[in-house]
Amino acid sequence: MREVFFTGPTPRTAAASFGACLAAILELPLEEVPAPRQDEDAAGWGVMRWLGGMGLGLVPVADAASFSWAGPWIGWAVPAAGAERRAVVMFGVPSGVVWDPCGVTAGTGWLLEGGFVVSALDVALARPTRAEAPLTPGTVAAIFVAPDAGAPARQVGEVHALAGKGLDGDRHTVGKGTFPSGPPGSALTLIEAEVCESFTPPLEVNEHRRNLVTRGIDLNGLVGHEFEIGTVRCRGARLCEPCTVVDGYAPRPILRALVHRGGLRADILEDGIIHAGDEVASAG
Repeated sequence: MREVFFTGPTPRTAAASFGACLAAILELPLEEVPAPRQDEDAAGWGVMRWLGGMGLGLVPVADAASFSWAGPWIGWAVPAAGAERRAVVMFGVPSGVVWDPCGVTAGTGWLLEGGFVVSALDVALARPTRAEAPLTPGTVAAIFVAPDAGAPARQVGEVHALAGKGLDGDRHTVGKGTFPSGPPGSALTLIEAEVCESFTPPLEVNEHRRNLVTRGIDLNGLVGHEFEIGTVRCRGARLCEPCTVVDGYAPRPILRALVHRGGLRADILEDGIIHAGDEVASAG
């Protein structure tokens, strides 16, 4: 996703905000998004046919206030006092605003009323090619466990990794986390130290809430690949995208800055002990 800004005398209408959100999600220049006719809705036939040429479409979201999506989608934000709606880009499970081209969500009292997911017309044709596993190994910079959702995380020098469960003493192992324990990708979360250090001041554990902080390895590249942390074999399940939960733990907005940079969710395949300083490397 790449933010698109209005320039010159462009009116900040509902249609203009919708076009800006589409351009941001598709990472296209704003001028490439067709403007609807005067008698046409912002998500009307003109935009739908243009998207269709790229193999994309718009799926309506009826209950936007409760909808969640681990990717960008467009919501209609209605400001307080009954002002006209404007489009915003939402992201995460649960979702929060990551881009508001008209600034309607800067204040309080606004509501979400409907929206759209930009979707492939045929998902089988749109599936991304799996990235190659990173060749350069990294290391475990820090290990953290927390007994319950929201409880302060505790740094440890080593920890028992339990296959199919999580880290001994952590909320994911005993079903006390924010999200369900047991499904694929729920055992272990990782984030890159380089991402944490890109914040000023650096992102702390009780802001990002990940179990392991690594250094020197591209965690995104481990999705779909087996890898080893010391002698513990794991498998990358999916990106650990940010959401309003992690945004709520932090005393500053971090949701947008962590999009596609929030780290990795992984499964633990074998019991073992993970130590601070252990090598993190693709298993080939």
